[in-house]
Amino acid sequence: MKNLFLIIALCLFTYGYSQQDQSNQEDTEVNGIVVNAENDFPMSNVHVLNLTQVVGTITNNEGAFKIRAAVNDTLYFSFIGFKPIKVRVTNDILKFDGTRIGLTELAYALEEVVVRPYQLTGYLEIDAKNIPVNNAYRYSISGLNTGYEAGNPRRVSKVLKAIFDPATTLNNIFSKKSRQLRKLKQMKQDDEIRNLLASKFDRETLSALIQVDKDNIEDILRTCNYSSEFIKTANDLQILDAISGCYEEYKVLNREN
Repeated sequence: MKNLFLIIALCLFTYGYSQQDQSNQEDTEVNGIVVNAENDFPMSNVHVLNLTQVVGTITNNEGAFKIRAAVNDTLYFSFIGFKPIKVRVTNDILKFDGTRIGLTELAYALEEVVVRPYQLTGYLEIDAKNIPVNNAYRYSISGLNTGYEAGNPRRVSKVLKAIFDPATTLNNIFSKKSRQLRKLKQMKQDDEIRNLLASKFDRETLSALIQVDKDNIEDILRTCNYSSEFIKTANDLQILDAISGCYEEYKVLNREN
């Protein structure tokens, strides 16, 4: 009887300690400074994302930042014109404030841009015929929240086939990345993440957030019948919304199948 009492007491102590340790771990923060690796100058307005917990912040005028994190979380640092980096959170980073993160500047070669304005005559009937028409029609499936973009509404069968065929790219990605894709709603609710994605068009940060290759992002959008024009011109926040909508519809149709 005494041994049983000791075992129960030990279990309760262990459970309480683990709960306290978990609580402490959840409340931990990383405090650091982001600098230019070339000259060690502090960098302001650098976006810092915790890819594990899906929270974000930016550095202040002194390059300092504070973000909720735990051991083994992955922090993602990005700034226009600099190479983004990932940093794994370790015990020493949590224990000591002032960790310095260096970003390396990239050299960009600007491509020539040719602007071809429409040649308008002033006659509405003629000018209306000369302006190109965007044939990326938008239509929806009854019972679903958002629609699909395509050249022909009959192409909806392509989407349905892609969702129900386990061998398709869509199923391969969505089934393997379901844990990360479930965080899409959480990503969309974080203002720092939304502001960052709205200003970016390179898919780098988006790829890091949902842990899907950039090529696979385009495959998802094409399978969900988004036009090539949308894929090329949309910012990363619009792409995130599109993937989120496609994933929600994928889940609905999979449940009904």
